[in-house]
Amino acid sequence: MIPLKDYRALAEFRYRLRLFLDFSERAAAAAGLEPRQHQLLLAIKGLPELERPTIRTLARRLGLRHHSAVELVNRAARRGLVKRESSDQDRREVLVRIAPRGGRMLARLSVRHREELVAARPRLVGALDALLVGLERERRPARLGGAR
Repeated sequence: MIPLKDYRALAEFRYRLRLFLDFSERAAAAAGLEPRQHQLLLAIKGLPELERPTIRTLARRLGLRHHSAVELVNRAARRGLVKRESSDQDRREVLVRIAPRGGRMLARLSVRHREELVAARPRLVGALDALLVGLERERRPARLGGAR
């Protein structure tokens, strides 16, 4: 059985995440971007070193279906946020790169997001810690024979 305090910790953590995501969506809109366009730019810029910015990779990283990622890239390209390039390794492979305009917008938004995370850190980390303490308590093996 899960203790009530653990439900409360989970609810608080989700609430803190939701506050940050709401901030992120509002900040993107204020910068003139759809939230998904901001996520696309961030996904491209923040890809792990060995991953290539293909539509397939970006769809996976954004949790989108392939055709939805194609449409998102199309809209972002029309706005001058990204550009498509043929791969040097395989000319059939198309890579999505951040255009200068998209780079400037992403940099400004990233500064705002980092500032927001610094401000939210105590509450966000506190909520995560409370949640994890409950999980760790559950997973500790029971002590045998009352030994310490």
